[in-house]
Amino acid sequence: MTEYGRGSGSEPWHPEDPLYGDQGWGGHQAAHGQGQGQGQYDGRQQPYPQDPYAQQGYPQDPYAQQQYPQDPYQQQPYGTPQDPYAQQPRQPRYDEGGWDTGQHAAMPYGAQQPYGNDAGGYHGQADHYGTPDAYPPPQPPGRRDQAPAQQPQQEQDWDPDAPQEETHPFFTGADEPADDRESGRRTRSRSREDDLDDYDDDPRDSRRGGGERRGKGKKKSRNGCACLGVAAVLVGGLGVVGYFGYSYFQSQFGEAPDYSGSGTGSVEVEIPEGAYGNEIANILKKAGVVKSADAFISAQNGNPKGKSLQAGVYLLKKEMSAESAVELMLDPKSQNALVIPEGTSAAGIYQKIDTRLGLKAGTTAEVAKTKAESLGLPDWADDDPKIKDPLEGFLFPAAYAVPKGSKPEDALKKMVTRANQEYGKLDLQENAKKLNLKSPLDVITVASLVQKEGKYKHDFDKVARVVYNRLKPNNTQTVGRLEFDSTINYIRAESTLDVGAVDDLRKIDDPYNTYSIKGLPLGPISNPGADALHSAINPADGPWYYFVSVTEDKTVFAVTNEEHNRNREKYEENKGDQ
Repeated sequence: MTEYGRGSGSEPWHPEDPLYGDQGWGGHQAAHGQGQGQGQYDGRQQPYPQDPYAQQGYPQDPYAQQQYPQDPYQQQPYGTPQDPYAQQPRQPRYDEGGWDTGQHAAMPYGAQQPYGNDAGGYHGQADHYGTPDAYPPPQPPGRRDQAPAQQPQQEQDWDPDAPQEETHPFFTGADEPADDRESGRRTRSRSREDDLDDYDDDPRDSRRGGGERRGKGKKKSRNGCACLGVAAVLVGGLGVVGYFGYSYFQSQFGEAPDYSGSGTGSVEVEIPEGAYGNEIANILKKAGVVKSADAFISAQNGNPKGKSLQAGVYLLKKEMSAESAVELMLDPKSQNALVIPEGTSAAGIYQKIDTRLGLKAGTTAEVAKTKAESLGLPDWADDDPKIKDPLEGFLFPAAYAVPKGSKPEDALKKMVTRANQEYGKLDLQENAKKLNLKSPLDVITVASLVQKEGKYKHDFDKVARVVYNRLKPNNTQTVGRLEFDSTINYIRAESTLDVGAVDDLRKIDDPYNTYSIKGLPLGPISNPGADALHSAINPADGPWYYFVSVTEDKTVFAVTNEEHNRNREKYEENKGDQ
């Protein structure tokens, strides 16, 4: 080995030498992450504490102005892992008289001493790496890329039974940001108890003397939390699956909740038109009649007449068994709907609504008069001011749900809506043309006459033919007049068979008086049902101009007036029996 800085070899060996190259162990290069000459100059000089050349009696050292630090390896056997970085003075840089990159005169060969006695040799030579700013000493190939770490003062034998410190970054926290590490250092002044609580999962404390097994504590903490989380998810999942499984089992195989007995109290329930079994069941459940919809559906399906339940208003009881509720709804006594018979006049319907809602007589009639246009009448409804009631013929006869506490206009609107539905099925506009009538309203008027004049439905088709025969221009029997007693009763708001003498009847001046006018009255005289409408559109074929009911179940028809008079005599004979 030659003088410090340059040797007799072809390459320099100190890291700060510009020609620094392979130092052995397979030709390793500069330390990882540090270039040649890095960190050499800061403009300051620092003397070395001891000059090795002065001790050994060397000639004047050309570097006499430099002093080198004590070699930390001096009294250590080879291979002792003494940390060369702890408590070391700063290494001088190039401009301070440190490492020179030029050529220097070599010391005389004979002046050098053997390695064992040479203070500048391996054991006695000053440590040129002992300052904080110096380059690290060469490392074996297997350790070159590892970050420098503080070594223990004394190497100890490895004990396989001793607890091992975790080194993986996940457990040691080595991947934490530098700011977090600095924050951890600032909290070291706290008590050991707080330190153990707050930094128990920080493995760096083991390097600072703090708990040697804290890395393992963090692992346990994380694994414990993870296990608890997984357990909570599994328990929650099993609970959800169990709940839905139980609900499905109950819905498929379990008995539906149900009350027992026939119930108590009284409740009015409205079932709308077109409601199916499940809708009816839900309405009853909401009203408190049955305990569950499934129980009612099961009871309805188990009753042979269960499917025959109709729309309407029912008087039922609270908390009934589903079976009892079905049986009561099938009993006509429970049906509390407002029933409008076929052929009932508008005035008669108003009275029924007043009675049902407990209103003063005439209340519904006044509402009909003032709100007729807002109840949904069709466009072809005649608005002639001479019409006695614009709603006549549009209050379709049926059973309606008119619960107590509702308004009269609600009931009227339901009836008009139902009439529009029924009339919409008949194509009244086209049928009016076919029958030589002026408008769809005339078809309704004919149907209202058939409804009032015909005593039995099986006679409706012939009665309709009599109406059309009398409306013919070539009618010589009645000269275009209908001459129906029903129109006189409508004018008088009566219902009698004996309306008086014909001559007296012709004197009544009214657009509805068929004894004095030719053709149809101004509007319908009743609210016809489906049968009368069908007969008005499809009359029977025949030459009849007259008819009279001679017995309770028999009506006779005649072509001439003479034949009609003979039939009237039979009627008079049987009048006392009717």
